[in-house]
Amino acid sequence: MNLNKLRTVTVTRYITPLREGGSLPALAEADDDFKYVLKFRGAGHGVKALIAELLGGEIARIMGLRVPELVYAHLDEAFGRTEGDEEIQDLLQGSKGLNLAMHFLSGAINYDPVVTIVDPVLASKIVWLDAYITNVDRTFRNTNMLMWYKELWLIDHGASFYFHHSWTNIEKNAKSPFSFIKDHVLLPQAEKLTEVDAEMKQLLTEGKLKAIVDLIPAEWLSWEGNEETPEEIKEAYLKFLLVRLANSEIFIKEAQDARQTLI
Repeated sequence: MNLNKLRTVTVTRYITPLREGGSLPALAEADDDFKYVLKFRGAGHGVKALIAELLGGEIARIMGLRVPELVYAHLDEAFGRTEGDEEIQDLLQGSKGLNLAMHFLSGAINYDPVVTIVDPVLASKIVWLDAYITNVDRTFRNTNMLMWYKELWLIDHGASFYFHHSWTNIEKNAKSPFSFIKDHVLLPQAEKLTEVDAEMKQLLTEGKLKAIVDLIPAEWLSWEGNEETPEEIKEAYLKFLLVRLANSEIFIKEAQDARQTLI
């Protein structure tokens, strides 16, 4: 597993918007002839949503969870000028440069918790992940999981790390219990949280987490109203991840207490 680099592709064709996503992602084709779900830096939460997608997806991958390949996706300045939809044209023009895309799983269907019961260990790993990265968006209403060739795949981590929208009290946020876990679609099956927590504390070393944070491109780390350098911002993300991991018993207890009200 290479943590040092993501592939970079150039978007060659905008196929269609995926309007079920609040940030208006798109199905697109790149110069490697593969199709991708493209997330735009010019969308609502900008580069912070791309950072959350990148960090969340790569942490999930380290944990052994299935996540479509993530790639940097370059949009040329001229791309989208012929697009007829004015909203989409504005989005494309505001997203020139480096964006993020995930490999399109052709034929995948949305995970249905009524149809598919997830193994307790797998469910616990996913609940642990989402509590760790503060992902508010894996609920019964919007599971953000796909079934592809009878296996469960995780998508869309852009709503994670919501502390970065205020960028204050990072250590306090890292030690928060994450009350939103009560709405997690897999919480009822997550009966192995204690065992998974012990495993993740061994697996997610500082070196691995730093390698993931180092994947964030410098051009995503220049924020309006923030005078920190890209390296200082990376250090803050790494601090959040390390402090939260060291204090995981806080969010594990929150999840276990919430689970007890369901069973």
